[in-house]
Amino acid sequence: DDSPFIIHTTVWFSMRAVLSILMLTVLSTSFRVPRPAYAKAFQRKAQRTLSTTTSLPSTSLDNTPVAESASHKDFDTIKTYFVKEYGCYGTLYTHKRTKCEVLSLKTDDTNKVFGITFTTPNPASTGVAHILEHSVLCGSRKYTTKEPFVELMRGSVNTFLNAFTYPDRTCYPVASQNLKDFRNLVNVYLDAVLFPRCVKDPNVHAQEGWHLEVDKEGQLAYKGVVYNEMKGVYSSPDSLSNRECQRSLFPDNVYGTDSGGDPLDIPSLSFESFRSFWEEKYNPANAKVFFYGDDPEEERLDLLTGYLNDYADEWGESDARSAVSWQPKRFESPSVVRGKYPVGEGGGKDYVTVNWLLNDEPITGVESLKLNVLDHLLMGTTKSALRKSLSDSGLGEDVTGGGLSDELLQATFSAGMKGVAGEEGVENVQGVIEETLQRIAQEGFEEDDVKASMNAIEFQLREFNTGSFPKGLSLMLGSISGWIYGKDPVENLVFESALSELKADLEARGGEVWTEAVKKYLIDNTHKSVVIMNPDSEMEAKVVEEEKARLKAIKDGMTAEEVKEVERKMEELKELQAKEDSAEDIATIPTLSRSDLNREVEEYPLTVTSDFDGSGVTVAASHMPSTSGVVYATLGVDVSGVPLDDAPLLPVLQG
Repeated sequence: DDSPFIIHTTVWFSMRAVLSILMLTVLSTSFRVPRPAYAKAFQRKAQRTLSTTTSLPSTSLDNTPVAESASHKDFDTIKTYFVKEYGCYGTLYTHKRTKCEVLSLKTDDTNKVFGITFTTPNPASTGVAHILEHSVLCGSRKYTTKEPFVELMRGSVNTFLNAFTYPDRTCYPVASQNLKDFRNLVNVYLDAVLFPRCVKDPNVHAQEGWHLEVDKEGQLAYKGVVYNEMKGVYSSPDSLSNRECQRSLFPDNVYGTDSGGDPLDIPSLSFESFRSFWEEKYNPANAKVFFYGDDPEEERLDLLTGYLNDYADEWGESDARSAVSWQPKRFESPSVVRGKYPVGEGGGKDYVTVNWLLNDEPITGVESLKLNVLDHLLMGTTKSALRKSLSDSGLGEDVTGGGLSDELLQATFSAGMKGVAGEEGVENVQGVIEETLQRIAQEGFEEDDVKASMNAIEFQLREFNTGSFPKGLSLMLGSISGWIYGKDPVENLVFESALSELKADLEARGGEVWTEAVKKYLIDNTHKSVVIMNPDSEMEAKVVEEEKARLKAIKDGMTAEEVKEVERKMEELKELQAKEDSAEDIATIPTLSRSDLNREVEEYPLTVTSDFDGSGVTVAASHMPSTSGVVYATLGVDVSGVPLDDAPLLPVLQG
């Protein structure tokens, strides 16, 4: 490997560009099993999916020899790749009949990954994409239980099984190290998204989205899984602040709406609109399919084409694709937005966040990498310039905003504080941000800080440490973050060229690189907003009363027969929910038997060399596939000769 040689003494788990995938932007998980708290609702720091992986013109990959791709009668082979950074071969296919695009990556990784992603922008805040993400997982053509994934989990050894709703796309990924289990998961997911029960059964829309009920006092009430979930989200100060920040920068495109659903708007989503959204967005031409792992490529395509051809037979062929429009940078002066958040009788303090829209046209790979390093210099650690200025100011309880967010079509940058005391404090926080940026534009960053940030970002890129999160899934989410906008699907996975170019620019121009970037993207950028959130001890009661008034108005406009119809549908839904799946339905869910489990333990070869190179040191080395130029070394020293009285001093040597 001719990659730059990097040595690191410990396994480092700060791959924020990957780990935050599960922590923040995800709108929801899909099936009715316990959900992690981080997967509840969209938040601003959302999904830095491979945010530090950058674009490289795909032609740079073409001169590299690649493994032979599979040839399949139902697919056209569009392009082949070798992604050197992560040691995998790839092929881009298009399904001839449905025009579905497929990226198939071949590696020796046994943790196999599949995902299908649909572009699902919605110009309203009805939460239709979020509700669909829940609903398609409530039974399908072949898997007929009410909640197939509850049953599937009982007989699976998956390493990942979930679904994500973004502001402009919906992803359905699975992963498993067991080949039979992997295929079971892929079958269930494909059948769920292409042949869901929910588009034929209004009760699923009612259960997962919203419906009316009549309570014991005879009053109407809104119910529904997503409706209740989003009411909780809209009671969170952080969530409300994050949403206002997003909306303030995007007044003209879908990022200004709430893909998770606003509780005020969710009840306006009819079953007919719900079904139409599925028909429009969930066609294969509007999907991106991803495979990764050591399973046979021909068998991947065989499995997939069966579902795609069945879809075309039942629903027809369509080449309709959805797209996200650009938000122009049109503000001539900062937009000031004020909002409120609910608090109890104890009261609360203000939030203030300053936000910038960074681009309204595509940016190059090196520019994307530059933004990520700049973000690290400004906000990446407690010692980073802007974060430290805010923390040291003592003006608030904590730093908010999160810095760079670049997982969508357009990148944003946000910084601020929460727990700020009054209007003077709000003004002072803005002053600290402005003064810090102006100082950096004049003086630049310390050379050691730049070196540290460059090394940190490069190490994150090369190590690609995803912890227990499947590596292939991180690659999928990184690929999708450019692929759905028309980029080559591997552009966001390669970084060597951009990294070399940025290093050369720094060598030639030094600190000017950063002062220029601060001025261009922040100081001179007028497409900027200031979001101020004030506590309101009466807000929660007002929201409750307003909902009661809306529901009263609805009931007052109903006839007695219409009220009885609401009661009838309510009872019908409760009966369906209480009814157990039949043995025949449960039998449709694939399971594993003991004979399907691999009893062999995977071992990596270990070479032990005594007196290595005459040094007197014993070296134990294990050669792993594709570590992207990173060597992991742990040094052990025999301390048996240290006197017991001196032993307490040994930790000092750890540094």
